[in-house]
Amino acid sequence: MNQISVCLIVKDEQEVLPRCLDCVKKFADELIVVDTGSTDDTREIAKRYTDKVYDFKWIDDFAAARNFSFSKATRDYIMWLDADDVIFDDDILKIWDFKLSRPSDTDVYMLKYVTAFSKDLKPEFSFYRERLVRRDKNFQWQDPVHEVIVPRGKIEYMNVQIYHCKEKPSAKGRNLRIYQKFIEKGNKLSPRQQFYYARELYFNGQINAAINEFEAFLASKNGWIENNIEACLNLARCYQMEKDYDKALGSLFRTFQMALPRGEVLCEIGAIYITLERYDEAIYWFKLARVLHPNIKKGGFVITDCYDFTPALQLCVCYYRKGQKKRAKHYHNIAKKLKPTDKCVVYNEKFFS
Repeated sequence: MNQISVCLIVKDEQEVLPRCLDCVKKFADELIVVDTGSTDDTREIAKRYTDKVYDFKWIDDFAAARNFSFSKATRDYIMWLDADDVIFDDDILKIWDFKLSRPSDTDVYMLKYVTAFSKDLKPEFSFYRERLVRRDKNFQWQDPVHEVIVPRGKIEYMNVQIYHCKEKPSAKGRNLRIYQKFIEKGNKLSPRQQFYYARELYFNGQINAAINEFEAFLASKNGWIENNIEACLNLARCYQMEKDYDKALGSLFRTFQMALPRGEVLCEIGAIYITLERYDEAIYWFKLARVLHPNIKKGGFVITDCYDFTPALQLCVCYYRKGQKKRAKHYHNIAKKLKPTDKCVVYNEKFFS
């Protein structure tokens, strides 16, 4: 039997923690909760589920807090969760299948992390994360923010989905502040850190600084291919905010030198051509996106809508603006079949009526 220690780091999570721990108690052999300075009832709630509740003084370093939680684990495998994560019963049964199987020699299990989903829980944005690791291999978290465990040894993919059901936004500017503090101390950013630092600049509206950081990251040629592709996507969005559509398109076309086309990239290209009212070009890229299939096991961020729903919705727009209403209605019907309750679909249905 494979036993599992589940580790969480928490702060002021009283609204969501019971929901998470109600899932965890169904399969965990050990539950470890590390509190980093809650002022609400988080600690008291955690104590209802486990006697292994620890305090850790927050030092602006998520990796340090997670490593502390891992140091308290005693079972065969360690699973990490956030307080706003949810595992549904079908996936808990799959975890039990793993627990009841013969002892495993796998070092890292990758599980799907679903961070956006429809009302019927269909994943819309997901990626694989290193979620279950052998304790005796002494895996360590790296990076003070957007922390990561670098997978090594024998790696397998487990058909289990963990849903990130966020109820409140992260503290505004927190991640950017941590990065800037890290840099001010004289630390040099690794390629991965540089990528995420550029994203934080972008998310916080510092567009020119984000452009410079993304360009420097790509110029280094040291990044992981999936981060390179995502950097090109984010860079294109930055250039669009500056209304420099030539550079935006150039950033997206760079991804074709890195890997086969991705639906996320093709939809971004098509959207730019719609902005430029070049509908024939937009139609070309959206139709190409519809014939692709996402490969989530590459590890990058996957927006599943970019392979079916979004191209259909945008093709409806393109054909309508070209005056081809019958073809526009055809693609509207495709989009409606995929997501009948989507607000854009509902609007279009009334429009066509």
